[in-house]
Amino acid sequence: MRHHGLTGWLFVAPALCLTSVFFLWPLAMVGWISAHNWPLIGRPRWIGWRNYLSILDDEIFLGAVRFTVTYAVLITPILFIVAFVLALLANTKRRGVGLFRTIWFLPTSIGISTASVLWVWMLNGDVGVFTTILNALGLALGPVQYLDSTGAATVAASTMVVWKTAGFTMVLLLVGLQGIPIELHEAARIDGASYWQDFRHVTLPLMRRSLRLALVLSVTGSLLVFEPFYIITRGGPQNGTISIVYWIYNSAFGSFRVGYAAALAIVLLAMVLAINLAQLVLLRDPDDA
Repeated sequence: MRHHGLTGWLFVAPALCLTSVFFLWPLAMVGWISAHNWPLIGRPRWIGWRNYLSILDDEIFLGAVRFTVTYAVLITPILFIVAFVLALLANTKRRGVGLFRTIWFLPTSIGISTASVLWVWMLNGDVGVFTTILNALGLALGPVQYLDSTGAATVAASTMVVWKTAGFTMVLLLVGLQGIPIELHEAARIDGASYWQDFRHVTLPLMRRSLRLALVLSVTGSLLVFEPFYIITRGGPQNGTISIVYWIYNSAFGSFRVGYAAALAIVLLAMVLAINLAQLVLLRDPDDA
């Protein structure tokens, strides 16, 4: 028995070492830094909980929290609807379905920063591809400003995110769809179930785990969004599109308040853990209880 226990620890040891080096130790360091006035240049000074108390008076951070949560609430259902429709279409056996899957999954292979830079050019009000198309169709005359308001800038960045990530979510949902035995759908049709009844009572219940995974990844990615609003909107106009991670970055490398940025990172980690735990509890599989 002792030999089997040692063998198990040997198998776990590589993953445990990687987790300790790349997660637990950095997390401990962030917690330690958050308790200090830690400039980029100079000697750190212990200040205890003062960084955390300062968060309550940081209007920009509170605005960033409101914006990020609103963004996550808005983009998640849109992403799921688009990805689910794509997954249903990709699950057919029609001719060309392989090319269809490839086209929609291709943006996933592009880095988020690269995609954001690409969309900066596409959204250019003077020479961007969208302006050219609108002018050619007669829907606009001359330059079109896509980022001149908070709402328009949010829609522009969100559209890029959906284009970039819908293919990945499509694959997750497609795996769930293909994991459902075809016999269950055939039995439902024999019993006279309509397509909607089959979808509601057979497809959705059996895709609970795939939906749960896709939802957790989508919400987590939305709460940690940074590049689209840093590259495309630059946090504007008037700081209207500053996300939480954007403000953490700005606090650390713009204002050189590393200790305060570490405190913000700890608060964000707590938010993400709490929201993901709530999702897992609400969407838990009854069979796992």
